[in-house]
Amino acid sequence: MHSIHSHRIGSIEGGEIRLEAYKGKKILLVNVASECGYTSQYAQLQELHEAFNDKLIVIGFPCNDFGGQEPGSQEEIRNFCSVRYGVTFPLTEKISIKGENPHPIYEWLTTKKHNAVLDADVSWNFCKFLLDEEGKLLAFFPSSTDPASEEIMNLVD
Repeated sequence: MHSIHSHRIGSIEGGEIRLEAYKGKKILLVNVASECGYTSQYAQLQELHEAFNDKLIVIGFPCNDFGGQEPGSQEEIRNFCSVRYGVTFPLTEKISIKGENPHPIYEWLTTKKHNAVLDADVSWNFCKFLLDEEGKLLAFFPSSTDPASEEIMNLVD
């Protein structure tokens, strides 16, 4: 299976995010953290979400795997994102993406045998995966890649 659409994950709001609901849109998946040097990227991710919501969905995956930079509870994370950055794009439950028990979505994203495109090393917060309208992996971008970078915008627009 080379589409991410069969995956689902808990939402930070409760309930479930089913990736199949986003068929026909590109998906930008980002591992996020509230206390990271890249946290200001939340603002650009929200701008992308608003500017391209007819053809792109941004999904944030809170994760405490890198430097303990997402120590808060789900409620604290949700409040921080809403108050500080006005985030309205979906946020998942807090997950692990490294180590012995990575979330299955990140197992798929980072392993070529699952995604049929590449092996990726998520080495810090705010790494980005862009998927096409069919749920196939298009590209991986490291933390330092600005969400509104030319590389990402060329693939979104």
